[in-house]
Amino acid sequence: MTATEKILARAAEKCEVRPGENAWTNVDVLMINDISCPGITGIFKKQFGNTAKANPDYKGVCHVALAQEGHCRPGEVLFGTDSYTTSAGAFGQFATGVGNTDAAFILGTGKILLKASKKIIGEISMSGATYKTMEFVGETIESLSMEERMTLCNMVVEAGGKNGTVAADRTTYKYLEDKTTAPYEPVFSDENARFLAQYRFDVSKMEPLVAKPHSPDNRALARECNKVKIDRVYIGSCTGGKTEDFLAAAKVFLAGGKTVKVPTFLVPATQKVWMDLYTLEVPGSGGKTCSKIFEEAGCDPPASPSCAACMGGPRDTYGRLNEPQVCVSTTNRNFPGRMGHIEGQIYLTSPYTAAASALIGFVTDPRKFL
Repeated sequence: MTATEKILARAAEKCEVRPGENAWTNVDVLMINDISCPGITGIFKKQFGNTAKANPDYKGVCHVALAQEGHCRPGEVLFGTDSYTTSAGAFGQFATGVGNTDAAFILGTGKILLKASKKIIGEISMSGATYKTMEFVGETIESLSMEERMTLCNMVVEAGGKNGTVAADRTTYKYLEDKTTAPYEPVFSDENARFLAQYRFDVSKMEPLVAKPHSPDNRALARECNKVKIDRVYIGSCTGGKTEDFLAAAKVFLAGGKTVKVPTFLVPATQKVWMDLYTLEVPGSGGKTCSKIFEEAGCDPPASPSCAACMGGPRDTYGRLNEPQVCVSTTNRNFPGRMGHIEGQIYLTSPYTAAASALIGFVTDPRKFL
């Protein structure tokens, strides 16, 4: 069996589960965010009463906060009321999003009826992994930090994936050392596990990419887009607003030694990330923090942790596109209206490319500064 099949079989108290099989599954962790909580509360009260309890402490963007607070653990089943709950698959667990009704049912019973998904590994379109598991393996994956693995699993949903997973290893265990005392049991895919498809990549030949409007799979090389004039840059979200994302951007600003040509918005994912920007020294900077480098580069001061403009929101949402502008963003979706204005043009990039583009005023290959 694959790792995902093993996790679901154990949670369903069965010897095995196979793709397409429905099974009542015990849930280890349920995440409910601010937006969905009122609806779920109403359903829960109607069906189960008033006995639910929740942690009211605000931490920031749920997917990053879950990891930082030790709620993501190998071998477990985690559901959340947001599609990017797949981020937690970086910890070698099953993690995916659900709607309000399912969340209320999980809250009341601790279970959910789940259909086991097929497994693939590889390069696909926005619908290429519909209700499938994407498992990431290889030396390059093993070399990634936990935050980098979270970014990878985060974007699985943009291929239609049910979940994504990276096998737990020393990097995982080290990350969890000071975050949780809860016991966990990692699981791994068998050598003879069957996958629907497998893809291999030579990362030495990869170049910085962007996703052009209006789809995450409308990809192009960053250097091919160097004539695209931009109006603003946005660095943030559960995808691109983690500590390492801001360290990457700071590295480019530091190397560039100049100020940004366009308004550059910074939105840390959580309170911890916000604090890191003001306390962690950027390697090779002579003791400067990210916040100091951002200030010298002319960026907007880091905003309070939130999803902010990644979801569009009301007109007064920080960083929102209120005009038909061109934005380079480290977020995850670039559909029409995603960050606000229906005619906005969103280019999805890495923090490296976002920072380089801010310095030039055009979409820019970050290798110009690295």
